[in-house]
Amino acid sequence: MYKRILVPTDGSELSIEAVKGAARFAKPLGASVVLITVIEPYSYTSLSEYRPESIDDYDERMRGLAEERLAEARAVFEKAQVPVQTIAVKSFSPAEAIMEASTQYDCDCVFMASHGRKGLAAVLLGSETQKVLTHSKVPVMVYR
Repeated sequence: MYKRILVPTDGSELSIEAVKGAARFAKPLGASVVLITVIEPYSYTSLSEYRPESIDDYDERMRGLAEERLAEARAVFEKAQVPVQTIAVKSFSPAEAIMEASTQYDCDCVFMASHGRKGLAAVLLGSETQKVLTHSKVPVMVYR
């Protein structure tokens, strides 16, 4: 049925629970997983002259956070003996990055949490999850 599953993670508690659910889903199918985290690029807003950190410092900090997120989630798949590859991408739109990655990595399903760090941005599902659900070209499984 599904051979390659894209699993986004943002490091939130629900996201990690979704990772565990994805491992349980992928294992009996013999599917591999592409684990993705999306890093927000440095904001070049001109609204403020004050910059709390340099672009390089920001990029280094974000890369470190992404590596931590991916390592924690990767361990779940490795423990379940599910083949996994990890990617971190920069984008102001996590939903677009997720959908682009599903195409680029030839994934036939997206398995994601119902909402992430922003909490309940919408009544039922997070706004990024809603965008993926409404625009994805592959099936999307939402973990609640």
